[in-house]
Amino acid sequence: MATQLSRVDVTDAAAALLRDLTARHGPLMFHQSGGCCDGSSPMCYPVGMFLTGPSDVLLGTIDAGLDDPIQVFMSESQFEYWKFTHLTIDVVPGRGAGFSVEGPTGMRFLIRSRMLTEEEAVAFGVGAAAE
Repeated sequence: MATQLSRVDVTDAAAALLRDLTARHGPLMFHQSGGCCDGSSPMCYPVGMFLTGPSDVLLGTIDAGLDDPIQVFMSESQFEYWKFTHLTIDVVPGRGAGFSVEGPTGMRFLIRSRMLTEEEAVAFGVGAAAE
């Protein structure tokens, strides 16, 4: 069976928090912040609370053990800098970012990143074989 390649993933700890937050807020989505006040934090919102537009890129979905996967977006301009990177959403103790739903929990989401493997880069159209 072939492995499904993805640009995004989630740790077990973050998935557990997402299940709790979904029970409280309903279906959720992420938008990877581009900086400024919240650094480059992954911002988690109830679906419909943050509106994506034509300049947002759907990086993929994460499976947090819910009925529906959680979509993860990033602005197109930021994606140009991150297109060679795999992102994993994790959670650590701390104050959550501004409007992100984990704020009151005493936890905050963060991104762990690594470079795409050669196989991933080719599959996503950014590797040598794709050029």
